[in-house]
Order: sequence, then C-alpha cells, then structure tokens
Amino acid sequence: MPASPDPSATGARGATGAPGPRGRAGEREPPDALFAALADGTRRRILRTVAEHGPVTATALAGHVPVTRQAVAKHLALLRDAGLVTAERAGRETRFTAATAPLDDLAAWAEAAGRRWDARLDRLRRRLE
Repeated sequence: MPASPDPSATGARGATGAPGPRGRAGEREPPDALFAALADGTRRRILRTVAEHGPVTATALAGHVPVTRQAVAKHLALLRDAGLVTAERAGRETRFTAATAPLDDLAAWAEAAGRRWDARLDRLRRRLE
C-alpha cells in the first residue's frame, strides 16, 4: 500500500490548525476544511449559534437546529477540525466556543484576492481605452 502524502509537504491544514498551502507571493490560502465546514447551511447555523450563545453544549445546540443531537455533534467535530470552534470539557459536558481567527484569515484572503482582481481589471480597462 502506498504511503499517504505528508500534509506538511503541501502546507495543508491538519487537525492542529496549521495554515493551508501558500498562494501568490507567499500568501496563505484558507484550508479546504474551512470551506467545507462553511459550505453547509446547518453548520453555519450551528457556528452562528455558538458565536451568539457560547460556550454551549451539543445538547443545547440541538434545540436551535432541526437535526438530532448526534448530528449536531458530528457538525461540531467538522467545525472543530476546521478551527472554527474550540471544545473544553467541564465535568461530563463538552462546551463549544466560536473561534474567529479562521474567519478573519478567510476575510483577509478574500480581500487580497479582490484587490488582485481589481488591479487586473484596471490594467485591462486601461489597455482597452
């Protein structure tokens, strides 16, 4: 069986929250896990609820979304793997808190990409005039 690729060789973000691969001029691209986590409406709703009401348990979150507690737990695991929530044990409960750094990084990356496209379009406009 072939060896699995080393995530550190590509710069992929793993469960530790290391940054994703480098984009233009050394800029870090958001990891695929972040986009995958945000692509699901239920996960976005869970993340929003955690941000507004956290720290919160999976049981409490299940009252805010139309899925089972087990489904909420699976969504929370994906959000945690993407670095969007943190988990802390408190006795028998696990309480989840929103982590804003990945969203801040995503917003900065999207803004930089927008600036690059604006510059390209400006150059094209000047060339066509």
